[in-house]
Formats: sequence, structure tokens, C-alpha cells
Amino acid sequence: MATPFPLPAVSSLSDVTDFSKTVTPFLHQLSISHVRPLFTGQVPVKEWYLSTNPLITAAHFALAVTLIVLVSSEINGNYSQVDRVWSLLPSIYIGHYTLFARMNGLDTQRLDTLTAFSLLWSIRLTYNYWRRGGYNIGSEDYRWEIVRKAIPRWAFILLNIVFISFIQNVLLVMITAPAYLHLLASTLPTTPTWSLADLVLSRGLLLALFVETTADQQQWVYQRAKMAYLTTGAVPRGYTKADLDRGFVVTGLWSFCRHPNYTAEQAIWLLVYQWSCLVCDELWNWTGLGAVVYMALFQGSVRLTEKITAGKYKEYKEYQKVVSKFVPGLGAFTGASDFDGKEK
Repeated sequence: MATPFPLPAVSSLSDVTDFSKTVTPFLHQLSISHVRPLFTGQVPVKEWYLSTNPLITAAHFALAVTLIVLVSSEINGNYSQVDRVWSLLPSIYIGHYTLFARMNGLDTQRLDTLTAFSLLWSIRLTYNYWRRGGYNIGSEDYRWEIVRKAIPRWAFILLNIVFISFIQNVLLVMITAPAYLHLLASTLPTTPTWSLADLVLSRGLLLALFVETTADQQQWVYQRAKMAYLTTGAVPRGYTKADLDRGFVVTGLWSFCRHPNYTAEQAIWLLVYQWSCLVCDELWNWTGLGAVVYMALFQGSVRLTEKITAGKYKEYKEYQKVVSKFVPGLGAFTGASDFDGKEK
């Protein structure tokens, strides 16, 4: 039995970004009838993998993860199951596209670079989640706990099915979909070779990751100092009593905007998307939907987080007035000093 070629026949870069040519013809592979031969052993794993469109394979995997986290969350009452695999899934999806390209003898220079970056991103995020105790048994995102108490049980179950388990997993497929376009572009002999623009974008990703890592570290150091102060009453070196009584960090990158780590995180996936636009020589393409929804998710999440924080710390509302949320404003370079001045 001949293995059908699972990639669309594209003849130009504009074809690469055409949803009707590169995605629609393969949607039938989402059916159970396409997966059944794999589970019944009628088709070897490798043959099934190579005969399935790689974007559809990613979608199948996301649906499987959705089912697992949904069942798991309802059994143990912990609704942060997606958070536990959040740092791993983007690397799995991008690595999958790279593996598929290599198995088909395609050029993988851009995909290799993107895979290496995603692994660094995963390591950083996994470590950050682990040191916060995110993998401890019984740990749960406090925001879901607050939401669960605020709405009826049936409404939260629906939220868990539709958003927490399903939409979040689909979103992780979407933000990595630009790698699918890199894969398709590599099948064309006319695709531009690695250039200075590729170098700049790839280094831009590293810069954004560095900013995110630095911001998280500054937050971590402050929170550790605050906990030590609350436990012992002694003010750790490098801080003042006023710093720690405030309850939240306003120095370093946190004086430029209220969520520098989130700003950098959004920039990362926006740059991943823009890289696909660069390669395909277009201003936008359908994979940008993932980056847009990702940024929208941060808007909603941060709104809830800041509402909780403002209720805990009386100075936070003043901090909100002085320092911008995501994008540094005109007062970026004086945000912390202005805030400290108003406190005094």
C-alpha cells in the first residue's frame, strides 16, 4: 500500500499561506476513521505518521491532551492540569514539524533554530513553574479557585470543558502553527535561504526570552525576601522596610511596566508568527490568529490577577496609575521613583 503524501502541492509562497490549499483539504483526517487503523494496528505508527498532514497530527495530539487533562481535573479537583504541560507542548509541536521535515528530506535550518529556541523556552518555563511549587500534589492556580467559588458548579464544569481544557490546548497548537508554514515553505526551491532578517528575528526571540527570565527572577528574589521578612521580621539586605511592606515589586524591569514578563512572553509568540510572515513575504497570514488570541488571553488573565492584587495591597492602585500594564509608557524610566515619591 502506497503512503499518500500528506503535504499540499504548493507552487509559490502565496500558496503556503492559503488556508484553503494547505489546511482545508486535510480536515477529513481529523475523523475517527483516520485514527482507527493506528489504534487497531492495521497501519504501522511510522506509516500513519508520514501519511497524516503534520498540522492534523498536532490537532489529534491536542485533542488527546484535552481529554486527559479534562478527566484528570474532574477526578482530582485540580484545574491547573494544562498549566503543568503548558511549558512542554509548544516544544513538542515545533519539534514534531521539524521531525516531519527531516523524515521527508526537507531543509530544516529555520525549523531547527525554532526548535532549539522552543526548548530553551520550555526549560525556563518548566523551571520557573517547578520552583513556585507548581508540580506539588494539590497545587492549583489560585485564579481558578476564585472563579470556581464565584460561579455555579455546572457553569464551572462547562468552563473547564470549553476553555480550560479545550481552547487552551487548541491555542498552543495555534501559536506554533507558523512552524507548519516554515515546513511548507521548505518544499519550495524558490524559498529564500537564511538571511540577515532570519538572524535578527531569531536573536530577537532570545532577547525577549532573556527579558522574561530576568523579570521572573526579579519577582522571585523579591517574593523570597518578602517571605523571609514576614517570617523573621528582619529586613533582607538590598531592601528597605517600605519595599517589603508594600507587598509587590516596583523596581528593575517592574518599573518599566507592571508585567514585563508577560510583555516579553507575548512578544515571543508574536515574533514567531512574524518570522513566518517574513519567510512567506506577506504582511500577515492565518497563523496570526494564534498570536492574537494568546495576547487576548493575557488581557483577561491579568485583569483578574490585578483585581485580586489591588484588593490585597492598598498601594497597588497607585502603582497602576503610574506604571503601564504591558507597554512602557512615557513614564517608563521614572515609574518606580515617581511611585516611591508618592508613597513618601
